[in-house]
Amino acid sequence: MAAQDRLRTYRDKRDFERTHEPTGRPAEAGAGADGPHFVVQIHDARRMHFDFRLQVDDVLRSWAIPKGPSSDPGDKRLAVPTEDHPLEYEDFEGVIPEGEYGGGTVIVWDQGTYEPLSHDRRGRPVEFAESLEDGHATFRLHGSKLHGEYALTRFRGGEDEEESWLLVRKGPAGSAGHGSPDPRRARSVRTGRTLSQVARGEE
Repeated sequence: MAAQDRLRTYRDKRDFERTHEPTGRPAEAGAGADGPHFVVQIHDARRMHFDFRLQVDDVLRSWAIPKGPSSDPGDKRLAVPTEDHPLEYEDFEGVIPEGEYGGGTVIVWDQGTYEPLSHDRRGRPVEFAESLEDGHATFRLHGSKLHGEYALTRFRGGEDEEESWLLVRKGPAGSAGHGSPDPRRARSVRTGRTLSQVARGEE
C-alpha cells in the first residue's frame, strides 16, 4: 500500500495548520544505510502515555503504551495500535493545541535504529512487515536509552475485535535498571527538555 494511502487516517484526524505536525511527504520505502528507525515519544494528552513507533517501509507503525517500555523482562506492557505516522514524525516535539486530536505536549524520549530479528518456525528470516501481520515480531533496539532485544506480540484482535499487543523485553534486564521512566521527570533525547519545559515554550 502506498504511503499516501497508509497515512489517510493520520491526515483525516488532524488540522495541520493548528497542530504543526508533519503532513508526511512522499518517501522511498525501505531503511536508510543505518537501518530502520524507531522513536519513543512521551505524550501528555488526555491520558499520559508513551508512543512507540517503528519504521516499516515508508511509514512509522505505531502503538500507544500507557506505562511505557520497560527494561525488565518480567514486565509485559500493553501496546495499543494507533494509525500509521509519517517518517518525519520521529523528530516531532511540541504542543498540540487543546481541542485537536491528541491535544497535549510531546517530547522525543528516545530514538535510534533497530534490527529485525523475526524468524519462522524453521528458523528462517522473514520480512518484518510480514511478522507484524502474523502477530509476533522480534527486534533489537539501538537507541540512546533503550538497548537490546524486544518482542511485540498480538494477544487479542480480529475482524470484529480491537487489537491489543504486548511489548516485552527479551533476555536479561537492561543495564539502565528496571521499570519505566517517570514521564514527568524524563527529558527529551533531542533537546534535553522536560514535558513542562516544552509546554512553557522554553528553549
